[in-house]
Amino acid sequence: MKIPFVKMHGAANDFILVDDRQQQFPADDRTWLAQIMARRTGVGSDGTMLVQPSASGDFRMRFFNPDGGEAEMCGNGARCIARFAHDRGLAPRLMRIETVAGEVRAEILGARVRLFMTPPRDWRLNGQLTAAGQPLTYHFVNTGVPHAVVEVSDLAAVDVAKLGAAIRYHADFAPRGTNANFIAVTPDGEVRVRTYERGVEAETLACGTGMVASALIAARLGRVTPPVRIRPASDDLLEVNFALTADGAHDATLLGPAEYVFAGELDYPGK
Repeated sequence: MKIPFVKMHGAANDFILVDDRQQQFPADDRTWLAQIMARRTGVGSDGTMLVQPSASGDFRMRFFNPDGGEAEMCGNGARCIARFAHDRGLAPRLMRIETVAGEVRAEILGARVRLFMTPPRDWRLNGQLTAAGQPLTYHFVNTGVPHAVVEVSDLAAVDVAKLGAAIRYHADFAPRGTNANFIAVTPDGEVRVRTYERGVEAETLACGTGMVASALIAARLGRVTPPVRIRPASDDLLEVNFALTADGAHDATLLGPAEYVFAGELDYPGK
């Protein structure tokens, strides 16, 4: 079976996108999914996304991590799939997207997309844990998927692979684990972030839900005020906006690029 696809990226967070309105994509073949997302032997991507019919939104977004497992939500991915769907006439400029994490809205602004996030929840500030043999203060919020956030003084010096993995699998976040973000606030109020992504099991160049979580935590700690300029490892500049409250935040949005890379066909041999 030949499956047409488009590759896109949002701040160097890259994805395979498929129009699956006929729901024929072999999403249950997780081994094959992992193979097509492999960097050296497949197309290479941080995730695969499907546009499927929805009873509640303009379309349903399904997202699969590079390990083949399905995730609830992806911020950069949602911005890419919003532009993908709009450019194909599948959704209006202001759209509603059904996800496992709940309905999100997106607004197309040319090559940039503003994503209206699900309400942040499960706040946890100033938690203490030991990871990779060192004591850490962490903060936590779920922005569609779970995110731990650790503030550091020297972002470049962090061993994200080692420390991120230790946090991701820590007992405090069992049984499903968490994403791990490391942040530093610059003197001019910009938030820099590096993220270890659950499901990718490595540092990625950007993570949309992680950037939102990092901006929210930085604001809750009094380091910044919205709108927050945030820069991931890709060095792209994005904007996170929200309304801060005494015990949380609401109306969080993520504004950033959604760019095309190339189109092609996947060859599915069958099981």
